[in-house]
Amino acid sequence: MHFRDLNESQLLALAITAEEEDGHIFRDFAERLRHDFPATAELFTRMAQEESNHRHRLIDLYRRRFGEHIPLIRRQDVRGFWLPPSWSLLKTLRPEKAREQAALMELTALRFYEAAIEKSKDAAVRQLLGDLAQEESKHEALASQVTEAHAASGELDEEKRMGRRLFVLRIVQPGLAGLMDGSISTLAPLFAAAFATGNTAETFKVGLAAAVGAGISMGFAEALSDDGKLSGRGTPWLRGLVCGLMTTIGGLGHTLPYLIHNFRLATNIAIAVVAVELATIAYIRWRYMDTPFLSAFFQVVVGGFLVFMAGWFIGAS
Repeated sequence: MHFRDLNESQLLALAITAEEEDGHIFRDFAERLRHDFPATAELFTRMAQEESNHRHRLIDLYRRRFGEHIPLIRRQDVRGFWLPPSWSLLKTLRPEKAREQAALMELTALRFYEAAIEKSKDAAVRQLLGDLAQEESKHEALASQVTEAHAASGELDEEKRMGRRLFVLRIVQPGLAGLMDGSISTLAPLFAAAFATGNTAETFKVGLAAAVGAGISMGFAEALSDDGKLSGRGTPWLRGLVCGLMTTIGGLGHTLPYLIHNFRLATNIAIAVVAVELATIAYIRWRYMDTPFLSAFFQVVVGGFLVFMAGWFIGAS
């Protein structure tokens, strides 16, 4: 059906269902954020209570006007109605994303009530819809007040620190481990093949096999090492995917130059790429792992140089 074809009872039934669904979404947000971001979870708990209050008022009016039976009319049944995305499969949720989604939901609810008022002729229905529209418009102000209170108490700063720690645990650490393994451990087989054969095509095959094999191995190793329930490191498949992908990228970086047929040019470019990879690893360790930059750079360069020399000696012997 189309929105313009709805009568007053159908408008109220749709509003009841929409408020119920929005309340469920806000409660889901609160539960998903409660452990790591309690201040934001409190905000969504209050918003869910507001939606529940709206639903009860709509149901009371529906009973007085149209009786006990409320037909099930959902947003997906009405053409042109905005549908909120499904969050049921999400394992993790960032506070800023949840706030952004909530703002969009409130704006949509406001527009719905404004459009429904124009279609309604019953005074009681128009009055309630108008009241709800005003309350929806105030929700953003409520959210701002709660956010300001949390900021003043320092809770938001703590949430930001927690968000950074979780990002490091769930993304940076597995990604860094993969990048280090892919960039350093594959140096030996790649350059051993290069100096042993002097053939760019054969060297590329060895490097490609080493990069892909290391990516698969590191991905499974990371995913199976920790289920994340006690450590807070997030879902295993995500960490494994990040680790495996970064391992493969690290290995492919100095492998791709061997697509060039000129062996000396390809090797020089590969060595330059290795230098960039090592500098990137050192920067990430300094930026996210609180490691002094010179110390991180020295450790990575020494390790990479030793592995490179191992590959060179083995390939040249």
